[in-house]
Amino acid sequence: MNPNTGLDIAGLETAYDQLAMAIDAAGPEKSELFLVKLALLAAQALGDAPAFVDLIERAQKDLLAEA
Repeated sequence: MNPNTGLDIAGLETAYDQLAMAIDAAGPEKSELFLVKLALLAAQALGDAPAFVDLIERAQKDLLAEA
């Protein structure tokens, strides 16, 4: 993955805000399903399975580090 193609801080803040609102709108009973659907759509848009697997591993690592 090319680090120069990522979002800047303002873009990340916008993405975070939109994601938080969508999770809240989905409600606790559907938020997990929403996130899975979003992840699969993002994987399809990315069009690079190895890069998506890398993102999964990075997210998992961060979660495990917080425990």
